[in-house]
This record gives sequence, structure tokens and C-alpha cells, in this order.
Amino acid sequence: MDDTLRAAQVLREHRESIDRLDAILVFTLAERFKHTQAVGRLKAAHGLPPSDPTREAQQIARLVELSEKADLDPEFAQKFLAFVIQEVIKHHERHQS
Repeated sequence: MDDTLRAAQVLREHRESIDRLDAILVFTLAERFKHTQAVGRLKAAHGLPPSDPTREAQQIARLVELSEKADLDPEFAQKFLAFVIQEVIKHHERHQS
């Protein structure tokens, strides 16, 4: 097989894997948000604050550890989790209104 054809095949295989992983990420985030929305409703029903800095710090530390084990840049993992947490807090605040 010609090198160019082989490269095109390998590229296609990588892109197919990326597409599958993107779908997994989207569905995993959707499932995560279903749970965090349930937490938000529970917090609102019991007058708990939408944010829990202690829990957030624990989650960040846990994610850093996981990212190091997975050979993923811990700084990227922290930024990603911080973004997700901010979205969760926004949802929780909406439940409080």
C-alpha cells in the first residue's frame, strides 16, 4: 500500500476514534449534569447554598490525581473541571430562584 494511502487510512481511523470519544464525552457530561441538577434541586429544597467550596476543592484535587495517572495535563484538567463546576453552580442558582 502506498504511504499516502496508508497515512490517509490511519488518519481516518484516528478521526473515527476521536468522533466516538467526543460522543462519549457529550453523553457522559449529560449524565453528570442530570445528577448535578438533582443535587441543585435537593439543595434548593433544603436551603443549602448552591456552591460547596470544600467539595469543589476535593474534586479538583481528585481530578488532578486522576489526570496525572491518565497522563493528561493536570492544569488542563483543572481548567476543565472549573468550567464544569461554574456551569453546575449556575444551574444550582437557577433552582434557588
